[in-house]
Amino acid sequence: MRTYDLSPLFRSSVGFDRMTRVLESALKTDDQALSYPPYNIEKISDDAYRISMAVAGFGAEDLDITSQENLLVITGKTKNDAENGQYLYRGIAGRAFERRFQLADHIKVTGANLANGLLNVELVREIPEAMKPRTIKIAAAAPSQVLEHKQSDQQQAA
Repeated sequence: MRTYDLSPLFRSSVGFDRMTRVLESALKTDDQALSYPPYNIEKISDDAYRISMAVAGFGAEDLDITSQENLLVITGKTKNDAENGQYLYRGIAGRAFERRFQLADHIKVTGANLANGLLNVELVREIPEAMKPRTIKIAAAAPSQVLEHKQSDQQQAA
């Protein structure tokens, strides 16, 4: 694996702390951690998104969703029930997980539901009114008027 030193980029920048953390966490991710549980990120419309995560074997009481600032954390912990049977093959993973998603500014979690082994988390971008682009009306200027200067009497007599 390659290692990148990003410190030269941040020597002359101020206020990009969040970007620093995002880049560093992206470079430190483990491929094994990224494979479980599988998930999709869908763009529903210009301002709506959905994260769908396959959580077979987990119930609503086993899952926890936390949203703070620009971070969404989804954790899953199964109860250690006394197993009555012997498994010949166990292909359904039931291990605990924690999945973190960095959210852009103004992205809010609006809801979540669990159906058919899929956890769907609904997200929406809510841009404050003050930050939305606005159209500036251009006022039409009055037509310029050329003032006729009366020629002086001396010029008329000549």
